[in-house]
Amino acid sequence: MTPPEHIKRLACSRCLRPQRSCICGWITPLEPAVEVLILQHPLEVANAKNSARLLQLSLTGSRLVVGEIFEEQALRALLHAPAARHSILLYPESPDDKGLGLATPPAPDQALLDAPAQLRLVVLDGTWRKSRKMLYLNPLLQQLPRLSLHNPPASRYLVRKAHGPGQLSTLEATCHALMQLEHNEDGYLPLLTAFDGFVAQQLAYGRG
Repeated sequence: MTPPEHIKRLACSRCLRPQRSCICGWITPLEPAVEVLILQHPLEVANAKNSARLLQLSLTGSRLVVGEIFEEQALRALLHAPAARHSILLYPESPDDKGLGLATPPAPDQALLDAPAQLRLVVLDGTWRKSRKMLYLNPLLQQLPRLSLHNPPASRYLVRKAHGPGQLSTLEATCHALMQLEHNEDGYLPLLTAFDGFVAQQLAYGRG
């Protein structure tokens, strides 16, 4: 039986999704040593397949901010306050960067990489094209050292097609980055397991 239209539209106050597709059951509370800042492209906000909201609700102390072009002072505050945390951008370096007009990022400080409690991981949530545009339109992001994943696994994100090897969902990429920075291979497996349930839920809706 199909729920009445007004029932479909009722939103969960926590995950902000329609109650019939609430994802709160997959929230997996974890306390990362690294602070996580998610910058979400506006077109991802209403996308039912998007994993950033589940990620933000699961990681204590994380923030999710929506925008494509960020006001410089506001973005500077997000990236550099408090000063005890040093921001690093989860984004692979590419030989195409210079041709696209992107500034060469500074090399990450290995001493900082070995001190997760001093790090803020900045994650761009959007398609590859949209996240590239966000990087291009916000020079402050280009000034951040970048973190690339070591040997990323195959994606479990069956509801979206990856456009290249090693491309993961925002949730997957962030979990593996945290594992890498915190030298903890098992610490984020519970969230990845919950993510499998989230993906199965989205696939079930697609078949409905």
